[in-house]
Amino acid sequence: MNAQAKTIGSHNTAAKVFGLVAVLATMFGAAGCNKLKARDLLNKGVAAFKNGQYDSSIEDFKQAKDLDPTLLNARLYLATAYATEYIPGAPSDDNVRVGQQAVSEFQDVLTVDPGNLSALDGIGSMLYNMAGTPFDPDKYSQSKQYHQKHIQLKPDDPEPFYWVGVIDWTLAYRGNAEARQAYNIQNQKKQLKESDPLPEKVRDQFTQQYGSLVDEGMNMLQKATELRPDYADAMAYQSLLLRQKADMVDSSTRASLEKQADDLLDKVKDIKQKAAEKESKS
Repeated sequence: MNAQAKTIGSHNTAAKVFGLVAVLATMFGAAGCNKLKARDLLNKGVAAFKNGQYDSSIEDFKQAKDLDPTLLNARLYLATAYATEYIPGAPSDDNVRVGQQAVSEFQDVLTVDPGNLSALDGIGSMLYNMAGTPFDPDKYSQSKQYHQKHIQLKPDDPEPFYWVGVIDWTLAYRGNAEARQAYNIQNQKKQLKESDPLPEKVRDQFTQQYGSLVDEGMNMLQKATELRPDYADAMAYQSLLLRQKADMVDSSTRASLEKQADDLLDKVKDIKQKAAEKESKS
């Protein structure tokens, strides 16, 4: 190869290198620009969200997520905005879709950050709210699983223990009510009131189906109150679960459990009264 050919070859190589650098610079520049736009949209969406403009905030968060898939807060806010728009108990198709979208977006966060507590709690809360109307025990169980994942990651947080207890009570209370209703349908002349002890056969069936659930709920709520000694709401549900437990034992033990439930309610009232007095003085 002569000198002229070498020079031309060198020029061509240099041109290719500079061309590649220019393309990369353009690409990285565009990526950087997208990230800036994403952050601006995130901030805009947060402002709209705080002003109660949820539809507008959702569009901003969507665009921010598309422009910068690594912007985790955009994903979290998008999921939270959907969750805020969801109306618990409203059966319309649109409302159900909003709830499902919130769950989907929270799950999307977990694909990026599997240990994100906000996303775990968000899904647990949404599934709990969606499980009530129509009643769906599977959704309650799924909700509980997300709260249990939170417990595994942060066992010193009382909140997920509380929610597991609430879900266990909800399922047991529903089962108790259904057992009483079935009995009353079959025994028109001898109706069971809500405060009446369950007949032995019904009691045995109820215990077999829900006994472990009630015990789990009581243990979870006990743990919640150990972590937060003034956790009045957890104590209130402890009281409610003790009443479910009372429907699983004979009459001699039942009175003792009901007394424990009443004592807990008195403690709840005392805690809330002291909190109210403290707030009024501040």
